[in-house]
Amino acid sequence: MSVLFDSFESWKKECEENKITLFKPVLDFEVSQKRRSEEEIWEGLKQAYQVMKDAVDTGLNEDMTSYSGLINNGARKVAQFPVSVLSPEFQKLVARALAAKEVNSCMGRVVAAPTAGASGILPGVLYTLQEVHRINDQKIYESLLIGAGVALILEKRASIAGAVGGCQAETGAAGAMAAAGIAYCLGGSINQVFNAVAITIQCMLGLVCDPVAGLVEIPCVVRNASAAAIANASAQIALADVSPVIPVDECVDAMGEVGQSMEVRYKETALGGLAATPTGKAISKRVLIEDIKVMDEED
Repeated sequence: MSVLFDSFESWKKECEENKITLFKPVLDFEVSQKRRSEEEIWEGLKQAYQVMKDAVDTGLNEDMTSYSGLINNGARKVAQFPVSVLSPEFQKLVARALAAKEVNSCMGRVVAAPTAGASGILPGVLYTLQEVHRINDQKIYESLLIGAGVALILEKRASIAGAVGGCQAETGAAGAMAAAGIAYCLGGSINQVFNAVAITIQCMLGLVCDPVAGLVEIPCVVRNASAAAIANASAQIALADVSPVIPVDECVDAMGEVGQSMEVRYKETALGGLAATPTGKAISKRVLIEDIKVMDEED
């Protein structure tokens, strides 16, 4: 029987007692739950990563103007801007995270990792990590499995849905998955990988979900880029053996507690935060009127 992903502590114990790598319990869990062979799981990961990379390339090379007009080729503008704030690599990270999420906002094909609203984070992070450090595809697939294990625990102990736990549950979860993947690919220990998750959660704790006009566009797209940056910062800190002090399982429980206490208007209802600003309300009204016009034309 495969290990149940109830906690990071039990995951770590399983690996240490059986002297297996961090991704192996997740692989066994997938085989057990999906009733597929290991070869089929690896093939699925290969396909998922290709879709992630395709989303990045599509977002950077094709027109990304959403129906609402709120998304208008932002990723391409960032990628082509002549000044890098930190480095060309950081500029690529931001542009790629934006690109994959813009594809989602423009109804393109993405991987929900763990949700469509956070679909730019893992692609932006892993695409750039692989390029900078020349990591082979197999290692990336293993990091995706580890990310899946992280998401399983977050879903069970807290949430990965903005409608349940706010944006901390969506972009926060994806950021944690990405941070774990970075730490793993760069040779981090189990403790360092899990510390990267804990630090990411600490950085994103309490983030509300306030989509303007109810669309997963503003501020969702830019939050994908910021979460990608936080994931890299968290992994850098964790790999240096800087302790998060609060254990990762306790960080996850704190995320769950914050999500439960968060007011409904901050949980994907478009009733609070940026959605409730004068500009946010005006956009919502405009989008609603345009939708009504389209419906009238179709009738």
